[in-house]
Amino acid sequence: MKKITTFEDKKILVLGLAKSGLAAARLLHDLGAIVTVNDGKPFAENKEAQELLEEGVKVICGSHPLDLLDEDFALMVKNPGIRYDNPMVERAISLNIPVITEVELAYLVSVAPIIGITGTNGKTTTTTLIADILNAGGKAAKLSGNIGFPASGVASKAVSTDNLVMELSSFQLMGIKTFKPQIAVITNLFSAHLDYHGSQEAYEAAKWRIQENMTADDLLILNFNQEKCKALSSLTKATVVPFSTKEKVAGAYVLDGKIYFKDEFIMNVAALALPGEHNVENALAAIAVAKLRAVSNASILSVLTTFSGVKHRLQYLGELDGRKVYNDSKATNILATQKALSGLDNSKLWLLAGGLDRGNGFDTLEPDLIGLKGMVVFGETAPKLQKTAEKLDIPVFHSENVATALEEILPQTEIGDVILLSPACASWDQYKTFEERGDLFIASFEKLK
Repeated sequence: MKKITTFEDKKILVLGLAKSGLAAARLLHDLGAIVTVNDGKPFAENKEAQELLEEGVKVICGSHPLDLLDEDFALMVKNPGIRYDNPMVERAISLNIPVITEVELAYLVSVAPIIGITGTNGKTTTTTLIADILNAGGKAAKLSGNIGFPASGVASKAVSTDNLVMELSSFQLMGIKTFKPQIAVITNLFSAHLDYHGSQEAYEAAKWRIQENMTADDLLILNFNQEKCKALSSLTKATVVPFSTKEKVAGAYVLDGKIYFKDEFIMNVAALALPGEHNVENALAAIAVAKLRAVSNASILSVLTTFSGVKHRLQYLGELDGRKVYNDSKATNILATQKALSGLDNSKLWLLAGGLDRGNGFDTLEPDLIGLKGMVVFGETAPKLQKTAEKLDIPVFHSENVATALEEILPQTEIGDVILLSPACASWDQYKTFEERGDLFIASFEKLK
């Protein structure tokens, strides 16, 4: 870690705890800052705040008093999930207090080069693939960022021979100033988080910030399957390395069922362990990074032919009596379920879906459901999904929840069938998180196995 003096004896407010706030507060405290943490959770229920208080950090919990900002802070480090129209953030900006997210701190102290990955879909899979391939090739890689390992905490422990493979959300990227990865990846750009950003243009602008400090010495990997990403390639100072499944490009591409990087054959598409066109794109992005880091084809192949998916993201669990089972609990919206369905054969597929009713229908999902062997529905949206299934003449069954769905539908299936949990809905009608929902499904699979 770089022992910077930038924050020494400076008063800094960390707004919002959770993992990233805790890591940021500890790092700043170690760097000699005078840290105050403000979190909405009451102190008695706030383990992170209790730990920080014991470590000598000032904590204010249970509310967000605006007059706290009268204390002449030099900087605010904001939890990425806190919006910019939050009263505390608005007041900080009005007082000309710089507002950053903790990925900026990570960049400032890191002695390891950063490989940053952003985009709408595929971020976590691509980030994990890149780290796994680099490690397989002897290039030490550490996962960090939005993938569950706070960037500033990982950066503070990394050494110069490491690679920080950092998943970056639009929320995090809105809070950067000097942040600059050596290699950046934008997997794709679709509509998302409009409630936070206000418009698609603002959302895409936040994603595009990943490259704003990059130079020609840095490498930007872009998805040329998307015209908007192709158009953006002319608007960056970074050196662009494209990937595409549709055309030969000066990077990673597919031709006649084979994957190449700059005319060098890497592997056959059919050998990829993860199904679906979107996972071919994820693999291409990961291959591009690997080749730019001089990883051998053998190391690339060893990962891409065995990778079973990130937990809860089209995760292959294994077979039950000759039936393949996938856990895609992370599919909390229709687009994510469409992505999952695109890689599987509907004529052998049983879909398990349902969850929180946000008021939307499932008309846009109908073309992707045609020909399904059957559906199991649960949760608040079960009646809507049943109507959709009946409209398409798909056999439909009800289950109480994901824990019972697998056991109840198994007798209806045949050897060679595929069972997919991809709810197309948030989990909050029955579960606290999509992880809890997926864990219960995994537990059901293990029990039956």
